[in-house]
Amino acid sequence: MKKGGGHHGGAWKVAYADFITAMMALFMVLWLTAQDTKIKEAVERAFRNPFSSITKESTGLIPNKEVTASSKAEGKFQSVSAVEMETMRHISEDLAKMLQQQDETEKSVQLDLTSDGLRINVFDRSHKPIFEAESDVFTPYGGWVFSTLAWEISRYTSFKIELEGHTETRVEAGVESHNKWDLSTERANAARRKLVQNGVTAGQLSRITGYADTVPMAELPPTSEANRRVTVLLRLKEALANLSASASPPK
Repeated sequence: MKKGGGHHGGAWKVAYADFITAMMALFMVLWLTAQDTKIKEAVERAFRNPFSSITKESTGLIPNKEVTASSKAEGKFQSVSAVEMETMRHISEDLAKMLQQQDETEKSVQLDLTSDGLRINVFDRSHKPIFEAESDVFTPYGGWVFSTLAWEISRYTSFKIELEGHTETRVEAGVESHNKWDLSTERANAARRKLVQNGVTAGQLSRITGYADTVPMAELPPTSEANRRVTVLLRLKEALANLSASASPPK
């Protein structure tokens, strides 16, 4: 004859399983806190999108160090770590979704992933101005664009930021050339203030420059209004290191 209460004999197994699961979770948290920033960022992306590879070289959370090391000697893009390039791609995709770019010929923001980093051109178009006319004062739309950029950029503090102001070549009489230099510089500086006001740290900013009309967009005439823009460049670490090395005087 079976004693009463025998059917409760397996409860300790459930409790023990819960204890083991809790200990495994604790060990995982302790392991993660001991890892470097790259591993932590990779884990974060894995939880955001668990069905995609973290990098082209890896199908797991930890990038393949051997593949990354060998790729560094293959070219401009390969010279940058896979995690940095993946982060740049992630920023570009997020910004494209938030800004909801539509018509290619009328878009206000152009995102280009280059060997130097992510180049973000913000155009001051007549139909959708970023600034008040002949001024460094943002329109409501321009303020929204740069606030949105700041919110996304501020999440990634490892990249250095450069700001460039540009204008188009003007053909109307009575416009002094030095005004273009002043305006392009003032607008780049206004962009700096807006980014810092919305979360970007001052330490991330490495250069603010006004180029007037000396650097038009590729394949566009200098008089095109598309040249009237502010460029935000997020520099990759190795691109920044190479730039610093080339600027250093020879010993």
